[in-house]
Amino acid sequence: MSAQLNTPQREAIHYLDGPLLVLAGAGSGKTRVITFKIAHLIRHGGMNARNIAAITFTNKAAREMMERVSKLMTADEVRGLTVSTFHSLGMQILRQEAPHLGYKPQFSILDSYDAGKIISDVLKSTAKDEVRKVQSQISLWKNNFITPDEMITEAANDWEMVCARVYLSYQATLTAYQAMDFDDLIRLPVELFRNHPEVLAKWQAKLRYLLLDEYQDTNTCQYQMVKLLTGARGMFTAVGDDDQSIYAWRGANMENLRLLQTDFPKLKIIKLEQNYRSSVRILRAANSVIANNPKLFEKQLWSELGLGEPIHVVQCKDEESEAEIVVQRLLAHKFEHRTEFKDYAILYRGNYQARIFEQALRNQKVPYQMSGGQSFFDKPEIKDVLSYMRLITNPNDDPAFIRALTTPKRGVGAATLEKLGAWAGQRHNSLFAAAQETGFQQQVQDAQLAPLEQFCNFINTLQYRATREDAGPLVMEMLGAIGYEVWLFDSEDSPRIAETKWKNVLELVAWLAKKGEADGKNLIELSQTIALITMLEGRDEGDVDAVKMSTLHASKGLEYPHVFLVGCEEGILPHSESVDNGMVEEERRLMYVGITRAQRSLTLSYCVKRKRAGDWQFVDPSRFIDEISGDDIRHFGRPGAEPIVSKNEGKSRLAGLSAMLDAKKK
Repeated sequence: MSAQLNTPQREAIHYLDGPLLVLAGAGSGKTRVITFKIAHLIRHGGMNARNIAAITFTNKAAREMMERVSKLMTADEVRGLTVSTFHSLGMQILRQEAPHLGYKPQFSILDSYDAGKIISDVLKSTAKDEVRKVQSQISLWKNNFITPDEMITEAANDWEMVCARVYLSYQATLTAYQAMDFDDLIRLPVELFRNHPEVLAKWQAKLRYLLLDEYQDTNTCQYQMVKLLTGARGMFTAVGDDDQSIYAWRGANMENLRLLQTDFPKLKIIKLEQNYRSSVRILRAANSVIANNPKLFEKQLWSELGLGEPIHVVQCKDEESEAEIVVQRLLAHKFEHRTEFKDYAILYRGNYQARIFEQALRNQKVPYQMSGGQSFFDKPEIKDVLSYMRLITNPNDDPAFIRALTTPKRGVGAATLEKLGAWAGQRHNSLFAAAQETGFQQQVQDAQLAPLEQFCNFINTLQYRATREDAGPLVMEMLGAIGYEVWLFDSEDSPRIAETKWKNVLELVAWLAKKGEADGKNLIELSQTIALITMLEGRDEGDVDAVKMSTLHASKGLEYPHVFLVGCEEGILPHSESVDNGMVEEERRLMYVGITRAQRSLTLSYCVKRKRAGDWQFVDPSRFIDEISGDDIRHFGRPGAEPIVSKNEGKSRLAGLSAMLDAKKK
């Protein structure tokens, strides 16, 4: 096993004498270190898998890690091992300890859409941008353990006061609903551990060794959770890279890397600097860009994979020609090197840049796949319909109850819902069951109770019919009864958006009808099928032969043989807001992440002019391009540089490819 490891990797795996920080540069084999260390702990460290937890940031990373661990060891050896995200671990702790916090074990978890709807109601505003800004402010406060009451007394300006008041009502609503949002899944376990030493002792005994992935992305809350769980012994391995910390806007706190040295004076630091991914030129470019940031820890990536291609920097006339040129160069490169579509990635700073590249790829009939794109089942209108299906399947599903009851609104006021939440909390019951109890009904006036009773009867009838009738027609009838189409058109800003959403809903109904008939499944069985689909989605992304399109943020942790990093301009990368807010260092780390995704070739493109708010503006190439050594760059398209692949040249190459394909067919 250790033959596959280099010296620092081996040292990191074998070190068990206390807290360890592994500074793992891009492509230096950090996942291998974590998985091999789990095996070492179980086989040679005298530990039981039950007492080990590896914590990641995404479900995908947790799944991949578990798959890799399972290949190294037998099923018996890994039985009981925890490999999960911070949020899943928080949820596991809270499900077991909920009563200590005044919650029932079946508390609901609201996703950001459901939480946004509560904030929108409190704000009395449907402006998505405003709601999003308030929501992220509340999230940052929660992650820093600031309570609504503290914020109301400490608000520095009108905007903070507005947010603080919304925060107060929002939190009261969550408590009344017996619900938590994503931030609570970390915040509440920390509160629990601080206030209940016996609960902390129980979990410290259960989780005796922690392995933490992407440590530079932890926020204050997550750091406190780790610190409490590992206690004074500090039995953990944290793996991270300060050069890839790109989530400050989400509350990630790089200070946590520095704090480790203060809080754990015996901390050992091991650096992984050998890169197994990229050519020397690509690494040299990454090193020279990131050298302009102040360093927490000095490290220099190096590679034995050869010098490699120079980095191509392409100047384009405008965004349309940028998209055309990138797709032409991609096709020409593919033709010359006999590669596959899945060997290429187009990376960009913001989602809005993707549309024009999608168009250019479609024009050339190039298959592509959006990474981090919204799945069909994640669209708000689909989730609206699914909330009814979920409630019919499981009347104890409180988020589904809240969403169905308020979409479209049925005249059940916030005060009635708060009373219902309080009653459900006392009775340790679901909201749906509580609504039908005499004790609750006596607390509410008839006028307020009527729409709630009507809704419950409607769900009970649907539940009865769901096992007896075909799913498609039943859902269509339900949509008619709740007036969903009319509500969509009334609540959307433009009829075009409403129409698109309604078409998606009809597509879901058609799918339910077809699937129900083909598999002989009723509405309840189909609802469970969808729950599985949404859980399993995105598993086989890597198997599709298609160009990958992704934001830089979503590309972290991934690698591609050939990368096109587009829109390398001042105002985009670095983003103008970041420049204004003094966040250029974070943008530079984002550029570093983009460069280090590439294995064999890297192309950076920028425009001379770009349309902003309908007007043409002349823009400057990104300062980060100038930070790359000129010896490693070849410029195209600018005066005195090499020409971009001319259209004729591109056409002749494509014609050659077509001729070759025709010859094969014959």
